Amino acid sequence: MRLSELQNKEVINTCDCKRLGYVADLIMDDCGCRVEAIIIPKSGKFCGFFGDGSEYIIPCKCIKKIGPDVILVEIHEETK
Repeated sequence: MRLSELQNKEVINTCDCKRLGYVADLIMDDCGCRVEAIIIPKSGKFCGFFGDGSEYIIPCKCIKKIGPDVILVEIHEETK
């Protein structure tokens, strides 16, 4: 799966059913062959501007399912 395909999927937290946003970037391991986490900008940003620059970094172990339209993750408040 390509990053451009992930960017079109909305990320939803299954713990509180909140929409977190869309994937902005990935964190890869040192050799560049495995995804370690996905990065989602926190709400309040408008086209990458006018935000506080904070973001969710969600490790791959928290991703529960990648569907055709959404990515379901399970993160608790202290993980955010």
